[in-house]
Amino acid sequence: MNASLPSPAAPEPAAAPSASVLGLAPVVPVVVIEDAADAVPVARALVAGGLPAIEVTLRTPAAPDAIRAIAGEVPGAVVGAGTVITPEQVTGAVAAGARFLVSPGWTDALLTAMRASGVPFLPGVSTASEVMALLERGVREMKFFPARAAGGTAFLKSLAGPLPQARFCPTGGIGPDTAPEYLALPNVGCVGGSWMLPGDAVAARDWDRVERLAREAAGLRRVDRGEAAAPR
Repeated sequence: MNASLPSPAAPEPAAAPSASVLGLAPVVPVVVIEDAADAVPVARALVAGGLPAIEVTLRTPAAPDAIRAIAGEVPGAVVGAGTVITPEQVTGAVAAGARFLVSPGWTDALLTAMRASGVPFLPGVSTASEVMALLERGVREMKFFPARAAGGTAFLKSLAGPLPQARFCPTGGIGPDTAPEYLALPNVGCVGGSWMLPGDAVAARDWDRVERLAREAAGLRRVDRGEAAAPR
């Protein structure tokens, strides 16, 4: 990505050290907010569990208000917008307070808008040609989607040889059992998933359970990567 991302702990984003979305946490929660009133408690639980980067998908009417509320009321959260598919959504999401953007795919028009937004972005890819096209345009960090359906870890392993400069956030069909397999790969910076937000917990507003599941996800951070980095 071509813009720097403020550290979630910094009180003044403009003065914070730069980082990419891929480096904030091993897991980026993919959050679908149906009721904007749930946005702040959901985000607080995720941040308390160690997952500061929160992708709020633009799949519901409540999403812009949810992004705005998290950005304004949850210290430590780095809220982003997901399922960004049009230039207009880019503008609206950033205006609402999104500090990064994630798309399921990309077009030249969308890529232009994301570049102009001034915030980091992860355009979606699922083929080697799409990865190469983004590399030609200077983009090295991408979302791999839909990860499981598009080839999973085997696909990403195959890309690491010819395209080692590309790094990914795989999303789609990933859970706590498979996340470590992705995180162990050298070209994976983090994974996206929603398993720490089970529907029954959100419906019951069981934020303690969400926090516990988030903490378990955050615990995937270095153990599996450390094993993967051991001498061969």
